[in-house]
Amino acid sequence: MQIIRGEEDIREGMEHLLRLDPRLAVIAEEAGPIPLRLREPGFAGLAHIIVSQMVSRASAEAIWRRMLPPDGLLTAEGYVALHPEAWRQFGLSRAKATTLSGIADAVASGDLDLAALSVKPPAEALAELTSLKGVGPWTAEVYLMFCGGHADVFPSGDVALQNAVAAALGLEKRPQAKALASLAAIWSPWRSVAARLFWAYYAQKLGRGLLPVG
Repeated sequence: MQIIRGEEDIREGMEHLLRLDPRLAVIAEEAGPIPLRLREPGFAGLAHIIVSQMVSRASAEAIWRRMLPPDGLLTAEGYVALHPEAWRQFGLSRAKATTLSGIADAVASGDLDLAALSVKPPAEALAELTSLKGVGPWTAEVYLMFCGGHADVFPSGDVALQNAVAAALGLEKRPQAKALASLAAIWSPWRSVAARLFWAYYAQKLGRGLLPVG
């Protein structure tokens, strides 16, 4: 199983992808540098992804700054110790607060080892994450890509990624999740790099960042 830990892994993945699918050569030229955007695996990484869902980047970062303790290190144990109503002061929704509390409890109690998911097979790691209340496939896939370093994960339900693939490959319409997952099979075992490529390509076209992590 391939694990992405640095820029060299992205380069290796791109070289492999270009051999698998020559169509990607032109897309890679237009996309420019492929961002790594890798965070350390653990509670803070997963929490940041959850905080960022369904809000603007500016709003997410404002909430995140309020959540961080003075030392800047958000841990599961620290989150569990917070006042039960702290989420209101942070600006979190009740649903996100419930999800974060459940994850923090699981990590702090030892029932969930987020770092260990980095070396588990993708299907097993995804199943473990999505068994947590409030954690859906998109959240789990993005965590495994950008915190776990999994090289062969492709969040086909991501609308921006669907639009990116449609634009890059000249498709008549945006592929839905199932169709996109089928289309992406050709890019295995480097689908995480392919996803980064398409996000980067579309970001160039729109002139703004599209990756689901900051």
